[in-house]
Parts: sequence; structure tokens; C-alpha cells
Amino acid sequence: MAEAAPSISEEKTDFSKIRDDFHVLKQQVKGNPLVYLDNAASSQMPACVAERMDNYHRNEHANVHRGIHTLSQKATDAYELARKRVKTLINAEHEEEIIYTTGTTDSINLVAHSFGSQFIEKGDEILISEIEHHANIVPWQIIAEQKGAKVVVAPVNDAGELIWDEYLQKLNENTAIVAMGHVSNALGTVHPVKKMIAAAHEKDIPVLIDGAQAIPHSPVDVQDLDADFYAFSAHKMCGPTGFGILYGKKKYLEEMPPYRSGGDMIDKVSFKETTFNVIPHKFEAGTPPIVAGVGFAETIDYLSSIGMERIAAYEQELLEYGTEQLLSIDGLKLIGTAEEKASVLSFVFDDIHATDIGTILDQQGIAIRTGHHCAQPAMRRFNVPATARASISFYNNKEDIDRLVEGIKKAKTIF
Repeated sequence: MAEAAPSISEEKTDFSKIRDDFHVLKQQVKGNPLVYLDNAASSQMPACVAERMDNYHRNEHANVHRGIHTLSQKATDAYELARKRVKTLINAEHEEEIIYTTGTTDSINLVAHSFGSQFIEKGDEILISEIEHHANIVPWQIIAEQKGAKVVVAPVNDAGELIWDEYLQKLNENTAIVAMGHVSNALGTVHPVKKMIAAAHEKDIPVLIDGAQAIPHSPVDVQDLDADFYAFSAHKMCGPTGFGILYGKKKYLEEMPPYRSGGDMIDKVSFKETTFNVIPHKFEAGTPPIVAGVGFAETIDYLSSIGMERIAAYEQELLEYGTEQLLSIDGLKLIGTAEEKASVLSFVFDDIHATDIGTILDQQGIAIRTGHHCAQPAMRRFNVPATARASISFYNNKEDIDRLVEGIKKAKTIF
């Protein structure tokens, strides 16, 4: 069981020291100290993870699985350690429920095509929300077109919160699966996923949760949520790119056909027929991104040493401070004001285009994201072409927020 989180006042000094683990934050950009507030796109990597991956490349590299020589066995152990760490991190019941993928997008595609080919039929419905990332829209549209099914959208209110009665109304005997984000990357809205899953399960409807923006910022317990599938990416949580996780309940994974085929996912191959490996290997074809898996195991150790409860509490303090400071700027409007939010501050500012805001901030060494954030339907819902998005991680501080505010005010004087 995780250690109880101390008060934030007790943690301030520690978080200041934690910032030193991220060498990238010590650099200057265009003559200014870097302020990195693009964490929803990709977080930064602590030195210990980079060093672990470098050591693997220098001293441990070999192909994994089936090798009988010492180096292959050592590499396999290091690579498979990530599966054990993920099981503990999300409190999965079985290690074989942890599938390695290339990221959240790949995880969702795996479920859409593998679950979809087995369980979605003509006339079925796939229920998503109005503020999903494209990665949790497009795969479902593709499988729906292939199967003669339909994607149904649950709307959100003006704060960016799921309209509960509408969600319940759209759960029906035709719903084959619910696929919802845990936290909106564009707005920061935290969906009431435990409540949503319970309502779907009352009608025997399975649920996939896109956890890419949730798991970097708070504890996640898939057994407590009772999620059927939970997808996330390493690079959103201080790990390497090109590596992700799909958690799935055994009862579904064992019935689902392989998504990709080739080496390692097979049992026996002949020209007459092929039989497939057991889970999780049934879904992991070919030589994997070994060093990324090794690095991700180290990433989880690093995050666990801090404590996800402490990270969540500290980031909420920064989010509240950032919200207050941004709302003090005349002409600025926050897009996404849900009562339950994670570390995202999306905004529009007077008549200045988001891209222009981002460009001016970059001149001051402040990195934010601008555009539609791979969530064009969400932008249309709020009648904006784009937003400027500052997204927070635990290595940020109030000085970063203050620099952001000063930078926005400078943009106002320019325009």
C-alpha cells in the first residue's frame, strides 16, 4: 500500500529538489530559462531513466524471449520487469493482463480491431464522448464502418463535463462498448469513470478507458474502477516514446483474436495452419522496443518513489494557482472549467490567435501547445478554432505559472 501523502507544505522542498532530476529544465531558450508547460503532449524524462536506457544499450542489449544465452535472458528479465511494475502500479489482478503496445493510440486500435472483429456486429453502437482525442474516435469509426455499426456521442455541458442523463440514455441493448477518456487532453476534464463503468456494467456493456492523460497525474486502480480495458503511454509519464500499455481483463483478451501477426505471438506454425501464443504474447508480434520497456520499468520506480498521491496533490495546487492567475488577465477565457480537472489550462485570449500567443511565448522561452490538440470535435463544441494549452507536471512550480502570465500580458501589449 502506498505511503500516505504528507501535507503539501511538507512536500514543497522535495518537489524543488525533484526539479533537478530533469536536466532539460536547466537550459536557456532564446536567452531565457526554459519554462516547459507542454506536458500533455509529452512529459520530460528524469536523468535516472535516460541513464538506465543508456546502460542497457551499452551493456545489456540482446533480443528478448526464447534466447538461451545469458545476455538474452538478462535482456528479457529487464524488459519483462516493466510488466511487473505496471501490474503493481495499476493494481491489475494478473500480470498477463498487461499488454505491451507502442502507445495509447496503438492500444485503442488493438481493442477496436480485435475486440471489434469478435464482438461488434451490424447495428451495434459504440459510445464515446464529445471531447475525445482523435485516437479514441477514428479507430471506432473505422471498425464501425467495417461492421455496419454506429458511433454514438455523449455530449458535454459548457464546462466540459459529461451530461450524465444523456450518457445513461445512450446506454442501451445495442451498445457494444463504451470508449471514454479518463481525462480530456484538450480541457483537463476528469470524467466520473468509476460511475460510468458501473452504469455500463449494469447493462453488461464493457468499457475501455483512455488513461493517457490520467495516469501521469493521479493513482489509478483498474480493479477498483472495474475497467475492462485501460490504455496509456509511457511518454506522457516521464518515460520513453514508442511504448505503451493496454490493460485488459483476461475474459476478453483470451477471446480476442491477434491484432498483429508474426514472430513471438505464435504457438505453432505450418503451411496448413497456425496456432497462437497465450496472453499477453498473443498480442505482441515481432521484436519489441526493448530499451523503451527497460526504461519504462525505471520510470515507474521513479514515480513510485515520489508517490502518485503526492504528485496529484502538488499538481492540483499548481492547477488552482494557475487558474486563479490566468483568470486575472483581462480578455482571457478558459475553455474547460469542469469542477473535476487535471493539470490542463486551455484558453483563448481576446482576438489573438492561439498560434500567435504560442509564438510570442516561445520567444520568452515558454513552451505551450497551440491548435486543436487532436480534438477537433471538442473545439467545435466550444466554437473555437484552437486554444492555447498550458499543461502542468510535478516538476513545474509557481514561478513557471508566473512566467506564463507575464508572457501572456506581453502578448497583449504587442497586439
